[in-house]
Amino acid sequence: MARPVHDYARVDELDSSTRRAETANPYPPVLIVITIIATLGILRYAAFLLAPGNRGSLLPYLLVLVAELVLILHALLSGWTILAGTRGPRDFPYHEAKTLLFDRDRIVAEGLEDYPERWPVVLDGRELRIDVFIPVYGEDVAVIRRTAVAAMAIRGRHGTYVLDDGRSDEVRAMAAEIGCGYIRRLSGGGAKAGNINHALSLVSSEYFAVFDADFVPRPEFLVETVPFFVDRTVAFVQTPQAYGNLHNLISRGAGYMQTVFYKFVQSGRNHFNAAFCVGTNVIYRRAAVDDVGGIYTDSKSEDVWTSLMMHERGWRTIYIPQTLAVGDAPETIEAYTKQQLRWATGGFEIMFTHNPLSPRRRLTMDQRLMYLVTATHYLTGIAPGLLLLVPPLEIFFDLRPVNLDISITTWVIYYAGFYLMQVLLAFYTLGSFRWEVLMLAAVSFPIYLAALVNAFVGKEQKWHVTGGRGGRPESPFSFIIPQVCVFVFLALTSVVAIWRDVDNSQLTLATGWNVTNTLILGVFMVVALRESWRNNHPAPTRALRDTTPAPGWTLPDAPAEPALQADGPLFPAPATPATPGVLVGAGSQTRNLA
Repeated sequence: MARPVHDYARVDELDSSTRRAETANPYPPVLIVITIIATLGILRYAAFLLAPGNRGSLLPYLLVLVAELVLILHALLSGWTILAGTRGPRDFPYHEAKTLLFDRDRIVAEGLEDYPERWPVVLDGRELRIDVFIPVYGEDVAVIRRTAVAAMAIRGRHGTYVLDDGRSDEVRAMAAEIGCGYIRRLSGGGAKAGNINHALSLVSSEYFAVFDADFVPRPEFLVETVPFFVDRTVAFVQTPQAYGNLHNLISRGAGYMQTVFYKFVQSGRNHFNAAFCVGTNVIYRRAAVDDVGGIYTDSKSEDVWTSLMMHERGWRTIYIPQTLAVGDAPETIEAYTKQQLRWATGGFEIMFTHNPLSPRRRLTMDQRLMYLVTATHYLTGIAPGLLLLVPPLEIFFDLRPVNLDISITTWVIYYAGFYLMQVLLAFYTLGSFRWEVLMLAAVSFPIYLAALVNAFVGKEQKWHVTGGRGGRPESPFSFIIPQVCVFVFLALTSVVAIWRDVDNSQLTLATGWNVTNTLILGVFMVVALRESWRNNHPAPTRALRDTTPAPGWTLPDAPAEPALQADGPLFPAPATPATPGVLVGAGSQTRNLA
């Protein structure tokens, strides 16, 4: 008997390859085994370093000990966090809420079948009021427009507002053109956090999502995140930062540097109720934000601080490793430096002013450890700077970090047990070895050292945005003077070391180590030279990338009928089924709030 033919394509919109990718276990047994072996390698290397009989000259030994113990501690805690994240946050109440999110009968009755962005969102039998905020501060209008159009097309009834701290008439005109809400504030206090708090004072939505100006959301953002709020203790749902502009060394290094964190570490933090907000691609419960007095404004890392305050108030936070928005990683040395300086300063501020280990902090022990990792994470970026000093101490002063009786082979075996397993873990996670990450990790220590000093003395950080506009960009060498000085010193040291080894007819570990460090910084110097050349010889136009989404991304057409607008902070006009180009949102009547 012939087998009946089935149209399997009618099951859903995915083909078999895509479906396998969507349903693949992010924690396969191989990853768990590698993580466990890497952990054993870490412990073995730590025991080798701490053994009194292996100690060499005091100064290089202390440099190695301090740097490596920082790296070892964070590697252990990261491994523990990764292994804790094997269970996802989606439970039966979530799936039930997702099934009932849209009332199909009501959608048909109101004639909204073709307008998914206007479907009422229902949770626990009640329609929700949701807004989407896009805080902007000087970004290119084309970039803002791309995000705003995508945000307006998110499935589920919501209002969409551009929060303009740059007070740009051009941005306001763009918002009027596409029918998007627009809010402008006259003061700039509190930077991005103050901008969001100002918008919250003007709207009455129960939930609000935030997207940076360069992060383009997918239509299913609300569908995948809102059902978590069926648990009344959930304060926010965070999704990853993913990047679509990985086309040069800086953007690839900056983007891939965060992959392990977003794919595994943040997921593991769910287990400890310690997943924190990263400032974009997130949706908040308004009541939770009000409970902590609004988005935290006394730090440029307002996202982490707000999360910490929510956890102290007993709220639950959720992270899902599902890409629901794609944005831009820093593409220049200037942008990367400013971004990392801001992030690192915010982390160190927690360590100095809100130590999570303090008995005054109302956190669980698990949360204390997770926030300790957050507060001290960028110390791992300072550690490579300490290790750079070890080979020159041997080359110039014959000072070695380990006992002379220990052979190079023995040292390399223990060293490899730690570092090669970390590389293998990263290789398995990323799918290949990303040498751009190694380069940026090795050369960023001056940034993190400056952030440590800034946090200690309480220096205010100026707000900078990724992809912001401005005049002619500064030379990248203006931001990497310490790296240039270190490169010159290491290059001269390598010449001396090679001359010495040739004279002694023996290659030493110190020489190989120093030459490797010199080459890594040398690559970074080449990147800076190329960037400087591009700054002095700009391409005729670079608008194409700014007006198109990431590969595989499809943006909807802008609404044909704009919202009514007036001078001052503006809201979208009321919508009816007869005007599909205009969205409905809470407080949707046009108002002049100036």
